[in-house]
Amino acid sequence: MATIASEKKKKPKARHGDLAKVSAYDQVSSMLVALLVMVATGVTVLFVIYLTTRNWDTPVNIPVIVEPAAGRGDHAEGVAQDLEAPGLEELEEVLEPQVEANLEAVTDAVTSQAASLESVEGAITTTSGQGGQGDSRPLGPEGTGPDLVPRWERWQIEFASTDLITYAKQLDFFKIELGVAGGGSRTIDYASNFASGGVRTRSGPGEQEDRLYFTWKSGSLRQADIALLDRAGVSSSGRIPMQFYPADTENLLAYVEQQYMGDRPLQEIKKTIFGIRPKGSGYEFFVMRQNYRQPR
Repeated sequence: MATIASEKKKKPKARHGDLAKVSAYDQVSSMLVALLVMVATGVTVLFVIYLTTRNWDTPVNIPVIVEPAAGRGDHAEGVAQDLEAPGLEELEEVLEPQVEANLEAVTDAVTSQAASLESVEGAITTTSGQGGQGDSRPLGPEGTGPDLVPRWERWQIEFASTDLITYAKQLDFFKIELGVAGGGSRTIDYASNFASGGVRTRSGPGEQEDRLYFTWKSGSLRQADIALLDRAGVSSSGRIPMQFYPADTENLLAYVEQQYMGDRPLQEIKKTIFGIRPKGSGYEFFVMRQNYRQPR
């Protein structure tokens, strides 16, 4: 009995301190879990910041804006000088003569200074060149059209490009086609797709052209158009460089103008000056300013 009792006394007792002791394995596992939680939290925060700060290009359904043909309003013919739209054969007389420039000179000349485009007419036609009598805008449909300044006379576009490549990208984005007319030819030579690779060229009769087109009023980017045409193999010597706007781009300009003027009647708009600025992966038109008039 004494032997058994002594053995019981020698048996170690379990201590609660040993059970609560954290092993090295547990410490490493806890550190890894904490590190993973911190990384996941950081990634989540960065993702939320990315979603909330990015400018998403949401498609806007732009309605087709049909503008009534400009007329005389309540004014009869025979009041003042009436200007008939210049025909294709008259363009050389109305616009300043073309200046030749090579690509190197143009690249140096293209600066951040804005260049201004002035619209001439919405369709290239062959006219007699003899103006009638009336107000200062083309004749309306039998004199019954509203007294408003038509788009080709009202719109002006200003580009602000620092280099030729950026300017070419802007033209391609809005699907603007360059062309040359005049020089004793009734054919228009076109070029497009300058920055996207694979420049496209074509020719067509001027009487079939019905798009809105612009010619340069001032600015060094006129020489940029000439340089892009020459690089595409379209000779601009002795001819007038033009920019042709597709119907979708024309409608986009009309929509931007409409959003800017709000409830103001279109008859009060004398001039709308558009600018171009980057937006997302492309560009957008915006109204820089408007000039107003008192409708007659």
